[in-house]
Amino acid sequence: MFQPDVLYVDEGPILTSAGSAAGLDLCLHLVRRDHGAQAANTIARALVVPAHRGGGQAQFIPRPVAAHSEGAGLAALLEWMRASLAEDLSVERLAQRAGVAPRTFLRRFFEATGTTPGEWVGAARVALACELLETTRLGIEDVATRAGLGSAATLRHHFRQRLGTSPTRYRAQFAR
Repeated sequence: MFQPDVLYVDEGPILTSAGSAAGLDLCLHLVRRDHGAQAANTIARALVVPAHRGGGQAQFIPRPVAAHSEGAGLAALLEWMRASLAEDLSVERLAQRAGVAPRTFLRRFFEATGTTPGEWVGAARVALACELLETTRLGIEDVATRAGLGSAATLRHHFRQRLGTSPTRYRAQFAR
């Protein structure tokens, strides 16, 4: 039966995906099922794809930074942002760190990544929360804090919005 809100279907001996990107999701699902979350996460990182996407979720794959000099300058900033997700990542702070005016920063960030800083940070924080839920026994409040989401309530909101599930259900499904 056709299911429009899922990326792949696992019905025992029959597995199907919604397309080429969803085919990667299905492959990671098979690796996770047969070899565990750690193996699937390792492969996902090597492929630069999310370890898991829920059905109907917009795919979050950080787009490569543009090859021109402005893009190269943002590469270092993006790495710093990934390492600083628990900090204040306001447009003003990021623009200052990039050495440009906020409007210029917003334009260059979108050109380099295809998304806004807020959307990029939100997706990166959820991805970090997923990793922490999969690999640690931290409480939900601690996961929220370390991922830069502030509180368990905010973490639950973002999980519902982006993944269509709760952090507790996510952990139950994907923890090692």
